[in-house]
Amino acid sequence: MTLTLHNFFRSSTSTRLRAALNLKGLSYDQVSYALRKKEHQAPAYLAKNPAGLVPALELDDSTVLTQSLAIMEWLEETYPDPALLPSAPLARARVRALAYMIACEIHPLNNLRVLGRLGEQFGADEAAQKAWFTHWVTTTFDALETTLARDAATGDFCHGDTPGFADCCLYAQVWNNRRFGIPLDGWPTIAAIFDRLDALPAFQDAAPPNQPDAI
Repeated sequence: MTLTLHNFFRSSTSTRLRAALNLKGLSYDQVSYALRKKEHQAPAYLAKNPAGLVPALELDDSTVLTQSLAIMEWLEETYPDPALLPSAPLARARVRALAYMIACEIHPLNNLRVLGRLGEQFGADEAAQKAWFTHWVTTTFDALETTLARDAATGDFCHGDTPGFADCCLYAQVWNNRRFGIPLDGWPTIAAIFDRLDALPAFQDAAPPNQPDAI
């Protein structure tokens, strides 16, 4: 199957999906959209994804899948080996909860269109937007650090010693944090997991600086 990934190098949702595709060992073509230039709002892309968001994954029959977590679940069901989720129901719930802490609590409040709206509607300058971004990262990363540090299910990675679903989200978020100068000093468990992930080719190849549209 030919896969085409519609994405942007710096988008954390795109980064997490690239990591998942790489972990699955799947090859894919990339079409990139510069978000600040609003290329994702062009009619040709809106015809594929009316929400005008990245990433989207286009299949060779022109089916377009949207929403990074939904796409990752589809990948898990369609290409089950290697697995992104553990087999036991409680373990799967734990991994999804870790992933959702990042994807559902941090990202919706800190994505580009939200930061842009803060500036347009409330006059938030870059410093105010950084303070907003940092607040929501800190709120969730404090809880995530405690959750990971105290649970024996945490291994080299978020769950055990094999990277998976939650690690894709964590890796992407840390890269996003770097744009705003947020260090990992207060979150040693998260920092250690990120460093291990960043040593793996699947994650290195997903990292924002290593994409063809990186600028």
